[in-house]
Amino acid sequence: MTTPFYVSPQQAMADRAEYARKGIARGRSVVVLQYADGIVFVAENPSRALHKVSEIYDRIAFAAVGKYNEFENLRIGGVRYADLRGYTYDREDVTARGLANVYAQTLGTIFSSAAEKPYEVELIVAEVGEGPEDDQIYRLPHDGSIVDEHGSVAVGGNADQISSYLDQRHRDGMTLAEALKLAVDSLSRDNNGGERSLTAEQLEVAVLDRNRPQKRKFKRVLGGQLSRLLESAESAAGSEDSSDSEGTEEPTSESED
Repeated sequence: MTTPFYVSPQQAMADRAEYARKGIARGRSVVVLQYADGIVFVAENPSRALHKVSEIYDRIAFAAVGKYNEFENLRIGGVRYADLRGYTYDREDVTARGLANVYAQTLGTIFSSAAEKPYEVELIVAEVGEGPEDDQIYRLPHDGSIVDEHGSVAVGGNADQISSYLDQRHRDGMTLAEALKLAVDSLSRDNNGGERSLTAEQLEVAVLDRNRPQKRKFKRVLGGQLSRLLESAESAAGSEDSSDSEGTEEPTSESED
């Protein structure tokens, strides 16, 4: 009689985590930034049919990387949860924190179940508040843990390098154009430290705008509006560079008699 093959629970969970991380890293990154009037979502996504960023409820949006069919199932489940809770109780009872807890339970159950493979997804759930201090951003890795983020966050692809770049340059009170330029600059950096050019056609951009008069704060930034924002950000950056160079005078050497 052969001895059954044994794998310790710790090793089994480590293998499942490594499997999920590798799947997530193969996807293109998504960046989420706070700016003066809300929260902006920027994803490298040339597809106009398969969205990485979507609306969940009035003030709540969802972003994801990884396997599309898996995070799309989670998105649909989140919309159903929000609609049911808002209808049963009150629209104000639907919060990003409550939705993040539901996603955490789902992802944690799937990750710890030996009967199925872990989901190869990483999620961001964000809610825009009345002011910047009321904004909420939650990151949910594949194992169902919840990370409360502030300012900026990146998932998928080379997320560690992008997050480090954002942490050094993000600041409170940025305009939408400034935040968008920072997000695009971070996504343009590759693993080797080089840079590439990303056009409006390669980007999926959406915002949660706290200044919108209607209850639904989610809005996609498309076509001409996105191109104008990118152009205005580039021109503003160019004018700052030129003013800095004009304000710096090179020392002149005086000849001795």
